[in-house]
Amino acid sequence: MSAESLKVLAKLKTTVRSYFPDAPLEIIDRAFAFSEKAHEKQKRSSGDPYIIHPTEVALSLAEMNLDIATIITGLLHDTVEDTGVTLEEIQVNFGKDVAELVDGVTKLSKITFRTTEEKQAENFRKMIIAMAKDIRVILVKLADRLNNMRTLKYLAPEKQQRIAQETLDIYAPIANRLGIGWLKIELEDLCLRYLHPDVYTKLGELVAKKKAVRDKFIESFTELLKERLEEYEIKAQISGRAKHFFSIYKKMDRRKVDFDQIHDLIAFRIVVDNITECYKSLGVIHAAFKPVPGRFKDYIAMPKANSYQSLHTTVIAEGGDRIEIQIRTQEMNSVADSGIAAHWKYKEGRFVAKTTGGKSNENVEWVNRLLEWNKDLSDPAEFLETVKIDLFAEDVFVFTPKGEVKELPYGATPLDFAYCVHTNVGNMCVGAKVNGKIVPLKYRLKSGDTIEVITNPQGQPSKDWLKIVKTSRAKAKIRAVIKQQERDRALQIGKDLLEKALKPFGLSQSKIEKSGDFDRLWKDHLSLRSPDELFIGLGYGRIYPERAIEFIVPKDAQEKKLELAKGADETFLKKVLNAAKRKTESKNAILVADLDDILIRFGRCCSPLPGDSIVGFITRGRGVTVHTSTCTKAIDSDQARRVDVQWNRGTVSTGLRRQVRIRILCLDQPGLLAVMSQTISACSVNISSANIRTTKDKKAIAVFDVEVADIQQLTKVTSALEGKKGVISVERVKS
Repeated sequence: MSAESLKVLAKLKTTVRSYFPDAPLEIIDRAFAFSEKAHEKQKRSSGDPYIIHPTEVALSLAEMNLDIATIITGLLHDTVEDTGVTLEEIQVNFGKDVAELVDGVTKLSKITFRTTEEKQAENFRKMIIAMAKDIRVILVKLADRLNNMRTLKYLAPEKQQRIAQETLDIYAPIANRLGIGWLKIELEDLCLRYLHPDVYTKLGELVAKKKAVRDKFIESFTELLKERLEEYEIKAQISGRAKHFFSIYKKMDRRKVDFDQIHDLIAFRIVVDNITECYKSLGVIHAAFKPVPGRFKDYIAMPKANSYQSLHTTVIAEGGDRIEIQIRTQEMNSVADSGIAAHWKYKEGRFVAKTTGGKSNENVEWVNRLLEWNKDLSDPAEFLETVKIDLFAEDVFVFTPKGEVKELPYGATPLDFAYCVHTNVGNMCVGAKVNGKIVPLKYRLKSGDTIEVITNPQGQPSKDWLKIVKTSRAKAKIRAVIKQQERDRALQIGKDLLEKALKPFGLSQSKIEKSGDFDRLWKDHLSLRSPDELFIGLGYGRIYPERAIEFIVPKDAQEKKLELAKGADETFLKKVLNAAKRKTESKNAILVADLDDILIRFGRCCSPLPGDSIVGFITRGRGVTVHTSTCTKAIDSDQARRVDVQWNRGTVSTGLRRQVRIRILCLDQPGLLAVMSQTISACSVNISSANIRTTKDKKAIAVFDVEVADIQQLTKVTSALEGKKGVISVERVKS
């Protein structure tokens, strides 16, 4: 046993005892010894004994006040996947409940996939299913990811960025949705450290520089708040803190300002005894300080989706500083910190929702909503994008004409509201009234709006709607209709193409169906699931008609017909059987599965770079168009057109460079353009064009077209630029 692992074990047991005085600590010691023996030959990337990792995972679970079975699972979660231990051994030694939890966590890691985005999406599917079955599985996974992020410095830079991005995309939002505030904050700050190291370092220096002044202000303002509340006999616990790095970074990015222009860096929390005193405290504060218009939010009357409740207001203190204040009860404060762990208790062998006044506080409806997407969406990329929209949603509360409240994400439109009411209402929507006035469908809803949807039975979704809607439900329903329309068109085109290809040989679809050749064609020769798949593949250009001809028509008959077709360059037969080889834009930078000598185009919407995860889509007459896997055009396209593509590493490594555009928001100050140009050049990157303009608020927007070898070189450039004084944000432009 290492001294470090014993130290963590002792802290684990002390933490468990703090909320469970009668906890059977003997079983924790047994699980620790069992895990240590299983992992005895393993080391972490840091060189430390592996046992430290599961022990720290268990400690994080104890800090969430979870039950003994979950903590034991934390200690054992890697044993089945990484060692020779079986689930049967775990069940014999620690019981069925622990074995099922370990199995649930293990299954999240075991499946393999063809592509990175498919792996990420399918892992998330499994998380959703596991979450619905037993929420503790995902809590163990979150604790596991937290410890991995804390020790990320020992991995290679490429792995650091990949894991940090996945954490920011999936795990931090899950922690937020489950209401575990401290975990979400720590994950986000760790992600910033590895995704934008220069920004993280710069923020650290700037925040540290102002620490003494900030601490003095927190002390004096806390005393002032206390005095004001005591005048009205309100007993309160008051605390102040600087906002975490990621929160500051997002504010800078959202407001497009530099650090010095962020004035609300400090937040105060007031915890009182009951809801009445929450509103009473709010009145006292607004009487004492000038509130900032539009910055008051009542999450007590209308809680967030993760059950978070609090009053939020921003006031102007002496000296003009903006101060954010949150007011809540002790119970609300517990929920804000612990999230779902505050809502659930272990009872009779399972987690059940606590109740208050006969009403259940369970609020994990979003898990059920994601389960619906799991059933409806077969494409991994679309499922993952849908999930991200749902996880990142902020709240807007609007009303139906009958006064029913609907919760929608910030930026939602009347179309989102229509699909929230019913799929058919959304599909047939032709207009909307907000507060009695007709508004355009792209109108952004505000909390308190009352919406009336105008429908027409002849109405149908437009592809342009995808640019308007914000909710995952609306996007999924619109895509489903559009893709079905595209498939119906492709189906008819495919049938026509097959008939035309067969006609020169005196054949037709009905004739080959009678002979049995048709069934053998799509079932045996092409290994498809249905005849419709054959027609759709022909319609999209994924399957060439000559493949059907080669299988159905004898070779001598094909050659005879070709001989007769000589001199008739425009005959359909010659086009079908003599597909011309074309030069491609990619210069063999892209390898396409099962297709040779095909025209390759890069989507201008996303400008893929070597290193980007990519997908290909066949377009009739235009070859294969390559998009990044996260490009909205790729997600919106029918997956029947999709082909597997990958970067040709041999060609990419020979120095092929692609042009990409970056946009830099910076302060309008002398010499900064030269600094940015020199920074780009210092990364061995050529600037092919540059454009800069100033804005009314004394900022500048610089747009550079640069030539880079791959995504790693682009990341190096953007990271270097972000570290320069005066630079506010750097982003890759995707039209």
